[in-house]
Amino acid sequence: MIALRHLAGKRVALFGLGGSGLATLEAIRAGGGLADAWDDSEDARAKAAARGFDVVDLARADWSAYSSFVLAPGVPFTHPAPHWTVARAKSAGVEVVGDVELFFRERAGAAPDSPVVAVTGTNGKSTTAALVAHLLRAGGIEAELGGNIGVPALALAPPAPGRVHVLELSSFQIDLTPSLAPTVGLMLNLTPDHIDRHGTFEAYGAVKERLVAASGLAVVGDDDAPSRAMAARRIASGKPTLRASGGDDPAADVFVRDRSVFVREGVRETALTPLDGARALRGAHNAQNAAFACAAARRLGVAADRIASGLADFPGLPHRMEEVARIGKAILVNDSKATNADSAAKALASYDDAHWILGGRPKEGGIAPLAEFFPRVRKAYLVGEASDEFAATLRAAGVSHELCGDLATATPRALADALAGASSAPAVLLSPACASYDQFKNFEARGDAFRDIALRLARAAQDRESGR
Repeated sequence: MIALRHLAGKRVALFGLGGSGLATLEAIRAGGGLADAWDDSEDARAKAAARGFDVVDLARADWSAYSSFVLAPGVPFTHPAPHWTVARAKSAGVEVVGDVELFFRERAGAAPDSPVVAVTGTNGKSTTAALVAHLLRAGGIEAELGGNIGVPALALAPPAPGRVHVLELSSFQIDLTPSLAPTVGLMLNLTPDHIDRHGTFEAYGAVKERLVAASGLAVVGDDDAPSRAMAARRIASGKPTLRASGGDDPAADVFVRDRSVFVREGVRETALTPLDGARALRGAHNAQNAAFACAAARRLGVAADRIASGLADFPGLPHRMEEVARIGKAILVNDSKATNADSAAKALASYDDAHWILGGRPKEGGIAPLAEFFPRVRKAYLVGEASDEFAATLRAAGVSHELCGDLATATPRALADALAGASSAPAVLLSPACASYDQFKNFEARGDAFRDIALRLARAAQDRESGR
């Protein structure tokens, strides 16, 4: 935990008592500060009170007593309308910040040279942030991983010389971090997202670009036009900038050719490391993630051989093209995080012989946009509410499919077909292209269920082989 000593003797207001809110309250208390906290959820307020925090109705509070107002990143700051607490803070002349802002303020006072790698972009943030931390550790560097990836920034070990903080940052978090100052900032890609929270695509991009502008070294994607424009503006400012690509991009400083990461310095091209052995980094999207992670690790002093070994043994993240089992010649892949067609496309593009488990609560557009990947699908196994709709799409495209109802039925059927088929490396791929809420609490619960089924099938196969 990071004690917020710069808030010693000060009182702040805080709204939002989820994980980051509770971690912030702990950090304020540890640093000698005071906080009045509130949440719309009675249960969240009760949990905070049980931990000894001051739960105060901010609608009735004296806002002139507060030096700052800490807003949870999931609460509207500007769009579709500012949360009522934001209006109260602004009318009282109280600054509105987030927990990541408090992290950077504490770092500025306690250890300003402590390295920070900040990762943002529309897609791939979590995998890239986790991979950066993994490569740093492979190079013998202490790395703390947090932010939007699950561990609140203020719950990490404090900034210190020799310790690198790797923070995944959403646009919501960047918007609440005016003192953002990463040592290395990674801006992966930009496609329309969170328009409801930023108003326009241009406003969303402008928030992301704050990270590019604030970084000591900015590594910016070269695979989409908005990111290329950001890189051009950064280069024009004269600040250190690298362009990164998941493909063989002649304009990029870090790029991927023939499944190897290369670095270009002037006319010289140096092969940094191959990706063929990195089983958790299949697909073009992960090639881009790897290019960024390699650039950050290299900048922070990790040797090429350590980068190569780190890529090879990177386990990946749960529910993101996670290889959960191998049974005979088949691999079973948990891509439950693919809750829409765009995400499922990345998985389908990574396997030539997919026994595809899909379905759940459908999203607008269905799976019609995935038609170019249907030739890779040996057979589809449909579950959940979307089954009839998706079956119609697959039938029209001539894709073999079966209505299975649930994962417990679909998974063993898909495995049996995969093992009986002619392919030497079939994939049983859960990539639902749907939300999970028809049958599961969230995509994590869905992925956990698939993993449990896969592991039971793997144990049963081992028992048969051993004659038990």
